[in-house]
Amino acid sequence: MEVLTGKELLLTLFLKMGLAGSLAALLARSKGFRKVLYTEQRDSDEKIRLMLYFTPPLAVGVMLRLLGYQFADLTVEGAFVLGLLGGRVPGVLGGAIISLPAFFNHEWLSTPLATAAGLLGGLIRQAMPNTEAVWNLGPFTFMGIPRWLVRWAKGLERNRHWEMLPLAGCVALELGRISLGAAVHGRWLYTFTAHAAWAPLPVLFGTVMSVAIPIKIWNTIRVEANLEEHQQMLLKARMDALSSQINPHFLFNTLNTVSALIRMDPDMARVVVLKLSNILRRLLRTQENFVPLREELSFVDDYLDIEVARSGADKLAIFKEIEENTLEAFVPAMLLQPIVENSIKHGLAPKIEGGEIRIRTVLENGHLVIEVQDNGIGMSEARLARVYGEGIGMSNVRARLKLLYGEEFQFHITSRPGIGTQVRIEVPELVSLSPAIT
Repeated sequence: MEVLTGKELLLTLFLKMGLAGSLAALLARSKGFRKVLYTEQRDSDEKIRLMLYFTPPLAVGVMLRLLGYQFADLTVEGAFVLGLLGGRVPGVLGGAIISLPAFFNHEWLSTPLATAAGLLGGLIRQAMPNTEAVWNLGPFTFMGIPRWLVRWAKGLERNRHWEMLPLAGCVALELGRISLGAAVHGRWLYTFTAHAAWAPLPVLFGTVMSVAIPIKIWNTIRVEANLEEHQQMLLKARMDALSSQINPHFLFNTLNTVSALIRMDPDMARVVVLKLSNILRRLLRTQENFVPLREELSFVDDYLDIEVARSGADKLAIFKEIEENTLEAFVPAMLLQPIVENSIKHGLAPKIEGGEIRIRTVLENGHLVIEVQDNGIGMSEARLARVYGEGIGMSNVRARLKLLYGEEFQFHITSRPGIGTQVRIEVPELVSLSPAIT
């Protein structure tokens, strides 16, 4: 047993807690460690991998302590955390491995104590009805002890606040280590203390903090990861909701076109039905938030073929200015069809002589620019706000752009009565996509 002065004891404990937090933060940077740590049901391979992440740095800490750095030894705390998070087998085996440098230094009781710490952590984990309660242990859990004792005495919440169990386990382990070290006079087990009567209190506090701080760090990262996952799920749900509004809206208008053609030209109606089946085949595929621009233009072509068949090639002319390097850029699915539909419905349909639609794409400074322009009747500002602000198709286009790009997009509409309307969309160029958003 090493006896330190009061200041040396406090400094050692402070450095010990700092080391525990630093190691936890360092391990958390590993994606593989996070994956195996946050897996609740682990097979044998995953338990071994968890041990391999824990044991080397902690064993190095024991060796540093043998060289004179007392604060670096986290044998008991590390074995307890490993048992608490991994179970009995990883706790026992990991504790034994961590303590090997001390054992070979003739500290014969270090290995039994470390394995006992790992076993206790595993038993506490097993005793909890819900292992999620392990993550509730934090640096200041002990501050809730008085309130918890009062409510427990009154018969309230006896099946809650399971984080008190690992807290009690930390205290019991440190008291056992202090007592065992005093019994053998530090010959077979390394411990440190001070002559002051208050010395056991900061030692107990240091042990609790060295266990609670890593768990708190890892739980914070775990909560952030869960929030990110839930945000992605919410984004997908909102996108699906918007798509479920766009698709029936589009189909309703297209079926009206087919209905009109059946009366005027049954043969042409048959052709249009084939085009419509091609469109439906795309719509019934697995929902994708993003598609290559090439595919989106092909989808619009099928829609425009139906409109040309209804109104006549002399009434609707389509012009495209598509830069080749834009075709593989990804854009939100069903982006152009509502815009083209509005150009036909509100811009060209009222014109007796018909008109034209121009679609232009270009890459500018790492952004994809898409312009849809018609030479229709145009609109006043009041009608423009009503048509493009309240319409199902266009409002959903804007909402989807907002969801997918945040503030990193531009959506401008300009219209002049008697001249026409132009819609300009500018979005970041995407050439590859994460599976989370496709």
